[in-house]
Amino acid sequence: MELFNKKWFKIVLAEACVVIVAVLGSIFVNLGMDWFNLLVKPSQWIPNIVIPIVWTIIYGIVAIILFLWIKADKISKTNVVLLIINGVLNIVWCLFFFTFNLTFVGNIIIILNLFAGILLVLNIYKTKKIYGYLLIIYPVWLAIATSLNLALWILN
Repeated sequence: MELFNKKWFKIVLAEACVVIVAVLGSIFVNLGMDWFNLLVKPSQWIPNIVIPIVWTIIYGIVAIILFLWIKADKISKTNVVLLIINGVLNIVWCLFFFTFNLTFVGNIIIILNLFAGILLVLNIYKTKKIYGYLLIIYPVWLAIATSLNLALWILN
């Protein structure tokens, strides 16, 4: 199929995948907000307005990196696989934590996501240092989210 080999098609597909991950995650989070708002939060809780801003920045960085990589024909299969794993883990975490209200399972998933995020950034750094630096916010944010999720599980 010649269409699948066209650069513009790969770019559109990659960007659509980033949007799908963001939208599905947002839907699953919103489905569980009534439950989430009733949880006891730790005193170090991040203001709710910060969370979607940081995720928007992360998804924006991923979209830019994907665009530049595909445009230059430089994206490796390993990076594609790691990006897919991280996207799936993000969606699954939102589903289990927020929609199904399973904080323990959510913690297991977010810990796996943190490790996958670290692997992703390390692999990206090996491929293109500047992209690794840009995306360092992702595992840092996942580490913060993991600690807050563990606190929620303990408190509730």
